[in-house]
Amino acid sequence: MVTIEQIKQLREETDVSLAECKKALNESNGDFKKAKEILRIRGQKLAEKKSSREAGQGIVTNYIHPNNKIGVLLDLRCESDFVARSKEFKTLSHELCLQIAAMKPLFVGEKDIPEDFLDGEKKIYQEQFKGSGKPQKIVNQIIDGKLDKYKGGISLLSQSWIKDEAKTIKDLIDEYINKIGENIVIKGFTRYEI
Repeated sequence: MVTIEQIKQLREETDVSLAECKKALNESNGDFKKAKEILRIRGQKLAEKKSSREAGQGIVTNYIHPNNKIGVLLDLRCESDFVARSKEFKTLSHELCLQIAAMKPLFVGEKDIPEDFLDGEKKIYQEQFKGSGKPQKIVNQIIDGKLDKYKGGISLLSQSWIKDEAKTIKDLIDEYINKIGENIVIKGFTRYEI
């Protein structure tokens, strides 16, 4: 039997509704770790459903690093003006600004990276393996692996979150979609550094 205290504790740790916390705890027979995993999976499914909905509202927010040498402008969208003004949405926008300032992404997602941009990087890798004596098939596999790692590093959604390496920025946004109940989209950002 799941107790009210367990439900409250799970709610505090996940920010998911009490009803969902109770369901997850009942499904996991009171196991907190399993309940959190159930909530995470449900959150991902919910985020996938909501991703097709239009995000026409939002905020443009900024962050200036304390040394006044790094700044970020972020365009973050949601579905309603009510959510755009909420504390949770503003918290997410601040976390994203900190990520952009610290990790220097160049693009929002991997799909936003232009092919000619990747071609330039691919040429650099090919030049590095010229005359290595390795079979071309292996060289191509190595280059593809390096390109995948590079794409993950320069696209914001693929980066590991600076406050929890186990989560990507996409995972973080999916959690907020689950909490808030609306689609959330990063429309764009600009990072400045002196």
